[in-house]
Amino acid sequence: MSYKMDKGQKAVLADQRLSSELMESRDGVQEPCIWSSPEGGKDEAELGKRIFCNRSLNMRNIIAVGFDMDYTLAQYKPETFEKLAYEGTIEKLVSNLGYPEELLGWTFNWKYMVRGLVVDKKRGNILKMDRHKYVKVAYHGFRELTKEEKVGTYGNTLIRDAFDEPDYALIDTLFSLAEAYLFSQLVDYMDKNPGRVPARVDYARMYKDVRSAVDMCHRDGTLKQMVAKDPIKYINEDKSIVPLLKMLRDSRRATFLVTNSLWDYTNIVMNFLCESRTLDACNFDWLQYFDVVITGSAKPGFFHEESNANLFEVEPESGKLINTDNGTPMAQVGNTSPSITLKKQNERCRVFQGGTVRHLHKLLSIGSSSQVLYVGDHIYGDILRSKKVLGWRTMLVVPELEAEVKLLWELRDSRKALQLMRSDRDHIEDQIHRLRWSLE
Repeated sequence: MSYKMDKGQKAVLADQRLSSELMESRDGVQEPCIWSSPEGGKDEAELGKRIFCNRSLNMRNIIAVGFDMDYTLAQYKPETFEKLAYEGTIEKLVSNLGYPEELLGWTFNWKYMVRGLVVDKKRGNILKMDRHKYVKVAYHGFRELTKEEKVGTYGNTLIRDAFDEPDYALIDTLFSLAEAYLFSQLVDYMDKNPGRVPARVDYARMYKDVRSAVDMCHRDGTLKQMVAKDPIKYINEDKSIVPLLKMLRDSRRATFLVTNSLWDYTNIVMNFLCESRTLDACNFDWLQYFDVVITGSAKPGFFHEESNANLFEVEPESGKLINTDNGTPMAQVGNTSPSITLKKQNERCRVFQGGTVRHLHKLLSIGSSSQVLYVGDHIYGDILRSKKVLGWRTMLVVPELEAEVKLLWELRDSRKALQLMRSDRDHIEDQIHRLRWSLE
């Protein structure tokens, strides 16, 4: 990524055909190319800090840059946060849904599951499919299905399965990893201990119970209360967030935050991320880096302009909601004009709850949706909806990509050798076919 300074000394992204893409060298092996910095690209950027681009984007056309919070700006530690979610879910299964107490002694392997898998609710299977929706690997609990079992179950029908709800569930968020692992454990437990789970519970009902237990943890605030008490235990520190936001604001672009989390939790997490490192609920210094903050957005429904969701303004000090008319505060009964108490340094940033993208466009005075770049982690809830429905430009945060690209680079010699062997195989097969034709 290269930077230019215009006459007003504003930092703009000049060439979005980012050279952090994998470039192909003369010998056919892909090599990572160093992406340039304001100093001229002397140092190679860390793999986890690189940007990969699948189409060009001229940042001069972008007037507003938005962010999701959870797993985008706030990267949670899987070894602690996912474990917390896992333990909370088990506690709800035992105390609220009648599952055996011995589940409380189970442990969680946070490295086992990955995003992109599919849960077969009825059969108790976890599937890994290719881009064409062919099942490549299938596990029943933690037992891998044989090729014959896999083909007999998923490849022996005249009409292909769509692998959609209600019979299947996609593990498409990092929040889903703990519940998928727990479901596999329950499948194994049910197979090996018939009669130990609640009566009339099959695999599908068991998955539904896991989802219900997860929802209970979110509804009663079990997870977020623990994170709020000790953010550094559950959230990775990232000192590059504040410089990034400052750079965007110095370039005179609007910045906004749209998160499904409510204001009290959002304030604690953003306080932690923006260097203040304080749990003081009355500290709103981080608001200076945004023009608009929308909490409780209920994405992906937020991206539908025809949605009738109401927009409320949040009073930061008290957390109270104020009725608004498309972002304009409405006077209460007996008052001629509404008043919102905000600290002076935060006058430019307003905090809201709910609403739709229609409200956001009006608040930021956005005339064209193509002028917005949105950064999120959920490929369906953040990226596809905002791109297809609105036409926003999008950036997807994929933490797993770091390990994938690193592995590709480490195995570059093996991949090159494999390509050569495949080429030799194709050449030999071609010769064999020609000889057979000549004999016939």
